[in-house]
Amino acid sequence: MRRLSLKVPTALLASAALFTVALPSGAAGAAPTAPTPPVASARAGALPAKLSPSQRAALLADATASRARTAATLGLGGKEHLVPRSVITDADGTVHTRYERTYGGLPVLGGDLIVHTTANGAMEGVTKATTARISLPSTTPARSATSAKALSLTRAKKEGITSTKSAQAPRAVVWAASGRPILAWESVVNGVQPDGTPSELHVVTDATTGAEIHRRDAVQSSSGTGDGQDAAATTGAGLPGHDAMRRNSGIGHSRHSGQVRLGVFKFGSNYNLTDTARGSHQTYDLGNNIFGDGMGKLISDTDNVWGDGTSADRQTDAVDAAYGAQVTWDYFADEHNRYGIRNDGDGGLSRVHYGINDRFNSFWLDSCFCMTYGDGGTNPDTGIEATAHAMMRGLTTHTAKFSYYGESGPLGEANSDIFAAAVEFSADNAHDVGDYLIREKTYTGRERDFTRPMDRPSKAGAYTDYWHPRIASSRNQRYGASPANHWFYLASEGSGAKTINGVAYNSRTHDGLPVTRIGRDAAAKIWYRALTVYMTSTTDYAGARAATLSAAADLYGATSATYTNVMHAWGAVNVGTRPGGTPRPIGPVFENTTSVPIPGRLPDGTPGAKVSSPITVTGVTGNAPTILLVDFSILNDSIPVLELVAPDGTVYPLANSDWSNGGGYTATLAVDASANTANGTWNLRAQSGEDWAGSASIHSWKLSF
Repeated sequence: MRRLSLKVPTALLASAALFTVALPSGAAGAAPTAPTPPVASARAGALPAKLSPSQRAALLADATASRARTAATLGLGGKEHLVPRSVITDADGTVHTRYERTYGGLPVLGGDLIVHTTANGAMEGVTKATTARISLPSTTPARSATSAKALSLTRAKKEGITSTKSAQAPRAVVWAASGRPILAWESVVNGVQPDGTPSELHVVTDATTGAEIHRRDAVQSSSGTGDGQDAAATTGAGLPGHDAMRRNSGIGHSRHSGQVRLGVFKFGSNYNLTDTARGSHQTYDLGNNIFGDGMGKLISDTDNVWGDGTSADRQTDAVDAAYGAQVTWDYFADEHNRYGIRNDGDGGLSRVHYGINDRFNSFWLDSCFCMTYGDGGTNPDTGIEATAHAMMRGLTTHTAKFSYYGESGPLGEANSDIFAAAVEFSADNAHDVGDYLIREKTYTGRERDFTRPMDRPSKAGAYTDYWHPRIASSRNQRYGASPANHWFYLASEGSGAKTINGVAYNSRTHDGLPVTRIGRDAAAKIWYRALTVYMTSTTDYAGARAATLSAAADLYGATSATYTNVMHAWGAVNVGTRPGGTPRPIGPVFENTTSVPIPGRLPDGTPGAKVSSPITVTGVTGNAPTILLVDFSILNDSIPVLELVAPDGTVYPLANSDWSNGGGYTATLAVDASANTANGTWNLRAQSGEDWAGSASIHSWKLSF
């Protein structure tokens, strides 16, 4: 992320602050609890202003009309053009306009930028996803679209995606999200992921060499469009007070949130789950069909009492989904003056009863502007937090639009986690009280990941408390999101032991120094402003730190205690330095390259014997670091369970999700092993997993102190 300041519209000066990311410290132990400061007030002028759909449309029209002049002011080349995508305004009249970029008529992936304009129309700065100059010798690909399509279909099959088909012909693009901008192909393959979730796999390949550059699935699990959506967007239904004469309040009996009030719409003698007070959000029943079978049926009722709190009534899950969408809308409207995911007054849609009865996941689909929920056996993923999490996928798409390349993917996951927690607290529901636990209401024990605590993610066994240089090497976005989640907790509540709403927390810091809380509301305001004003498709952890510090400076002042404590919270999770923090020098590396076969499951289905690959560590003084890097390479056709075993027998479970099929898994994970002496024999222990269907072996592994 780069922000460039402009003294005058025609004089562009770079003033982006580059933040040095510290190496992990060897300090260990729980950080002492810092004193609680008084709650700071945000500068009113920097808070988001309320935009009606017509005002938003007018600002975008103005940006479109002046885009050539804007491009010239920014010094873009003659082949480069800007396409306005979204706009928000501050209370003081400052306007922040997001643009996509094209080059020679081709979309530029990673070319997005945000122009910041004062109330009087003067450009005061720009934030770019890339500062690289775009200049290609040709926009004619050397490789054919057919070859790009074939590679994408092959990749989809290797990912375990079935029922594959190309969504459309590959499109030529400019890849600028990393390194030198190059000509590329982007192919999209639709299908079904192994867990039954729809798939929209985007594969980017070098148009000269044919090599794969990047791939991501646009359908992220959280765990034709309905009429109401179009009406809300065109009639202004997204603002409170729309059609007040016919708006009603229904009584819902939910599974996760108790008895709740629901926004409904009366049509004749019937009611349906259309919340006209909140963008005409509608809730549909998919009838346990898988995608491709339409939107399902709009849920209706005659007595305006919905569900019974159990699976015996199909309306119960609809109550949870509708209520979750309702409290999410209210949170963003009340706290951030944002009305709908696109901030255009459109409430979107929810669909329940997706797929077969034990389908657990929930997910967002931008193509239908909707959330979708499976039944999850006896515990559907429709709690307040899960609903907000799914909706935040859409918010990410319509704000920073993270590319999911490098560390931007983990930050997209963190964005969903952060606002899911904020919404849950804001809902103030006695049956689902606010907490810093991810998925605590819907975890049933059938998933491989546990409830994820934000105060110390590693307690769940498969996550890291702190950033490390190779965090993006794991394809598990939840793993990579952990440091940002930890930052949000530390900024909100500070370090040390405390109990909040009956839940005990005890957040450690990587350098042993305390963090003073700024309060959850301030932390959420800062994150929201960073997301909507400063983050781009390529933002990484260093960029997130810079974006939140810019947001904190705007809201509370660059010399404020709030700004300082935001910086301390990032330093505590090893992103950037802070006063008193001492970087740890790079320590020794120990490796074992002897292959160890992993026995398969026995005929009766029980796991095979555990096997271990040892590494003996010598010559390291004191304890292991708070960020002990564990690199491993597993050759596998199936999924083993992995554990790191310290010399004293302490067991650290290692992440075992997002494995590739039929090839292998290479990753770098971090373990806070500071309670253990470094010297001695460490073991990587493996055992056949529950989905075992082939063979596997520990190919090699190493420890970096």
